[in-house]
Amino acid sequence: MGHEDDSTSAARRRFLKMGGMMGLLPLVGMPAFNACAAVERSSALPASPAGPRRLTLWYPSPAGEANVLREGLPIGNGRIGALVGGDPMRDFLYITDGSMWLGGRNASLGNDGQFGYETSDFGSLVMMAKLYLHIAGHDMAALQDFRRELDMAQGVVRMSYRKDGVTYRREVYASHPDDVIVMHLTQSGGGSYNGVLDLQGAHGETPRADGEARVLQGHFDNGLRYGAAVRVSASGGRIRSEADGIHFDGCDSVTVVFCGGTSYVPDLKRNYLDATLDPLVRAQEKIAAALGVSADTLRHTHVADHGRLFGTMDIDLGASSVTQRSLDTWTRLQLRAKENSLPDPELEASYLQFGRYLTIAGSRDNLPTGLQGLWMADNSPPWMGDYHTDINIQMNYWLPDRAGLSSCFDALTDYCLAQVESWTAITRDLFNDPRNHFRNSSGKVAGWTVAFSTNIYGGNGWWWHPASNAWLCNSLWQHYEYTQDRQHLARIHPLLKGACEFWEARLVSTTVTDPATGQSREVLVDDADWSPEQGPQDRRGITYAQELAWDLFGHFQQSSELLQLDKEAAARFMALRDRLYLPRVSETTGWLEEWMSPENLGEVTHRHLSPLIGFFPGDRIRLEDSPAELIEGVKQLLTARGMTGYGWGCAWRAICWARLKHADNAYQLLLTNLLPAMNHSNGTTANFFDFYQLDASSDAFQIDANFGTPVAILEMLLYSRPGHIELLPALPSAWRTGSIRGLGARGGFQVDMNWRDGKVTALSLYSKAGGKTVVVSNGRSFSVALNPGERRTLVN
Repeated sequence: MGHEDDSTSAARRRFLKMGGMMGLLPLVGMPAFNACAAVERSSALPASPAGPRRLTLWYPSPAGEANVLREGLPIGNGRIGALVGGDPMRDFLYITDGSMWLGGRNASLGNDGQFGYETSDFGSLVMMAKLYLHIAGHDMAALQDFRRELDMAQGVVRMSYRKDGVTYRREVYASHPDDVIVMHLTQSGGGSYNGVLDLQGAHGETPRADGEARVLQGHFDNGLRYGAAVRVSASGGRIRSEADGIHFDGCDSVTVVFCGGTSYVPDLKRNYLDATLDPLVRAQEKIAAALGVSADTLRHTHVADHGRLFGTMDIDLGASSVTQRSLDTWTRLQLRAKENSLPDPELEASYLQFGRYLTIAGSRDNLPTGLQGLWMADNSPPWMGDYHTDINIQMNYWLPDRAGLSSCFDALTDYCLAQVESWTAITRDLFNDPRNHFRNSSGKVAGWTVAFSTNIYGGNGWWWHPASNAWLCNSLWQHYEYTQDRQHLARIHPLLKGACEFWEARLVSTTVTDPATGQSREVLVDDADWSPEQGPQDRRGITYAQELAWDLFGHFQQSSELLQLDKEAAARFMALRDRLYLPRVSETTGWLEEWMSPENLGEVTHRHLSPLIGFFPGDRIRLEDSPAELIEGVKQLLTARGMTGYGWGCAWRAICWARLKHADNAYQLLLTNLLPAMNHSNGTTANFFDFYQLDASSDAFQIDANFGTPVAILEMLLYSRPGHIELLPALPSAWRTGSIRGLGARGGFQVDMNWRDGKVTALSLYSKAGGKTVVVSNGRSFSVALNPGERRTLVN
C-alpha cells in the first residue's frame, strides 16, 4: 500500500461533506492497539466465587490439541482472543489478534470485473502466537477429580484436579481493562509447580528472551507489524530464562501474563497502519502494568468488568432434570439428541448465554466479529475469516441489542465508518467497469457499496454485492431503534445517505403488468444482480435488493427528519421508493417470488432466505397487518426451504418461523442446531461452537449461528417493531414456565417478565429515552407511555 492518491483524498472530502454535522462528531471511535490507560479498580477485593453452575460449560478431560477448534474453550477481550486447552501437564493457548490481517485495499479488478479473493491480494485473518505451559509430573494418569470449565458469568476458564493429596487450580482469562491474557496457577495442600512456559510464533518467527520476558515480533508484506510478549511471576521458588522458554521451580503459585498487538489503525489516510507504533514495546508496557498489581487484583478487575456486561440479562426457560444437570456438557448434548429425549431447557438457555459470552469476548471497542471471531486453529480459516455481507456479519450483530449488550454493537458501527471512505472511492472508480456484469447500465455511479467479502483495509473480495450497503445500513439503523441514541444516528447518517445515492444511480425503469387487472405501469428495479448465493446473475428486480432499497430509503427519511438534515434528498429518495417494484406471490409456486418471476430459478432448499429479507430482518411484511396472501407466500417459501441445513441457515429459518408464531418449527430448528457435530456433520461441537459440513471428509467452524440461534430463542419470547411489543409470540411447550430479565425491544425499551403455563404473570418495562408503545400480552393489547429512565410494572 502506497501513499493516499488524489482520488482517495477527493473521496474523503466528499464523504465529510455528506453529513452536515459530521464535522462536529468523531468519525471513528474504534481504538487500535492503544497505549496503557488508567484502569478502574475496586478499592475492596471481595471474594469472587464461581458463577452459577447453570452458566458453566464443563468437561472431565482436557481438550486435544488436534481438536482445538472443537474442544478448546474460548476467551477474549474484544481485541485478542484464545482457545484454551486445559491439559494439566501440557497446556496450550492458540492466540489471535483481530487485526492480524494479510492483504490490503485490493483496489483492482480481474478480467471478470471482480476483485481478487486470495490471501495474496484480499488477505486473510491469521493467528498471532501459541503459548505452551509444561508442568512436570502432572500427567493425567496421576491425577484425580479433573474438571475443566468455562464460567460464562465471570469470563474465566478453569481447571482443577488433585495430585498426591494436593488440590491444584488454574484460571485463564482475557482482561479488557488490562488488555492482557492472564493464566494463574494456585494450589492448596503443600504442593508446588515446576515447569516451563514457551511462546511460539505462528509465522516462522524465532522467539527470544528480552529481560524477564519471552518475545516475538515480525511484519507482513503489506507493512503490518506485530509483536507479542509473555512474562511469569511467582511466589516461592525461582524463575529463570533459558533457550527453550521461561522456567520456574518450586513455586507456590504462578502468574503468566501475555500481551500482543499490531500496528493496524482504522484510518485510511494512514493506509490503516501506524508507522509510529512498535507493537512489541506496547505489549511489554501493558504486561508490566498488569504485573504491577496482585494476581487477585487482576482477576477481580476482570470479573467485575465482564460481569457488568454479562449480568445485564438473565434467563430461565424452566428446570432440567437432576440427571441432566449432573452430566458434562458434551455428554449432555449427545443425550439431548437421542430420540424421545426429555427437554433440557437449562442447556438451551446456556446456549443463549454462550452467544452473549462470545459477543462480550469478541466485540468490544475494536474490530467487529467476522466469520470465526477471535478463535482459530491455524492460518487458513475458511473464507479467510472475513466479513461476509450477505448474512454473516449482519447475523453476528442481531444479538447485542436484544440481549442487553448494546455497547458491543459499536464495533460494527466503527468498522463501517472506518472503511466507508475507501469503499466510496473504490465504488466510484471500479463499480462501473465494463467487465463487471453487476455494473449500472445507466452509466451513473454514486455513493458506496462493497463486495460479498470485506477486509480491514477498506478492501473487497469475491464478487461485487450491490445490496450489501443497504443491508449493513439496516443493521446500523436497527441499533438506533433499540437504543434511541441520537449520537449514533448522527454518525451513521452519512452512511445511509451514501447508500441511498448509490441506489439512486442504480435503479432502472421497467414495465410490469398487474395479473389481476391487466394494467401496465412503470416501476423502478435493481439492475442486473444475483440473489445470494444462487440462481442467475443477470436478473433485474430481485426481491432481495428491492426490499433492501425500500427499507433503506425509508430509514434515511426517518433519520433526516430526526436530525433535521438533508430534507430535499430524503424527499427525492422517498419518491424513488414510491416507484419501487415490490414482490408478488408466484401463481406457479405459491411462494413469495425471488427473481421478479413466477418461476423458481434456483435451489428449492437453498441455505439463504434472501427473498424473505422484508419479513426478517425487515419489517415491510408483518404478520399482524400484511395481506393474508403475502403472509401465505412467505410461509410457503419458508416451508419449501426445509428444516435442515447449516447452522446459520437454520437460525434464520427459526427466526422467521417465530415471526409466523409457529413455535414448534422454530423450536425444532433450535434443536437441529444443538445436534452434536460428529463425523463432520452440521451441529454443535463439545465447546458449543457451530460447525457445518463442507463435504464427506471436512467441515468448518463459522460463528454466526452461535449468535443467530440465541436470537431465535429471544424472538420466540418477544417480537418488537417500532411502536409494538408482543410477548411470548412463539413459546414452545418445553418452556411453558420461565422468566427473563433485560430483554431488549425496539423503541428503546427493556423488558423483564415471568410466565407460567404460557401466560405472562409479571411484566416490567423500562424506557431508555422515553417513548410510547403498544404491548400485546395474554391476548390483549394496551398502550404504554414512559418518561426517559422510567420503569413501570404492568402485570402483577
